[in-house]
Amino acid sequence: MSKAHSTIESFGYAFDGIKTAFRKEPNFRIHSSVGVAAIILAGVLGFNSYEWIILVFTIFLVLVLELINTSLETLVDLVSPEISEKAKVAKDVSAAAVFLTTTFAALVGVFLFLPKILKLVI
Repeated sequence: MSKAHSTIESFGYAFDGIKTAFRKEPNFRIHSSVGVAAIILAGVLGFNSYEWIILVFTIFLVLVLELINTSLETLVDLVSPEISEKAKVAKDVSAAAVFLTTTFAALVGVFLFLPKILKLVI
């Protein structure tokens, strides 16, 4: 197998992972939808380059953490199908990471969007 072939395959696996998360994980769909809405609103509000960088970074951070959380939860279920305190800790802490990241994203959204929206209203 050539290196180019394995690279192409790895992109395929990555896209399969995104499709699987989108299909099976409601939170990934919610985060994706909110991200798309934020991008549309940022376009309407005329974000500058720095605001775009912050917004896109924040959206991707949330989505990446959601993918990692899904991976970890799936792996924990695989290695510990029975209820276990250690498995619960792993899943809860992973979910907490997503929660903190989405809280951060909401705060970033307030700082980026609120001043621009207030300018339109006032």
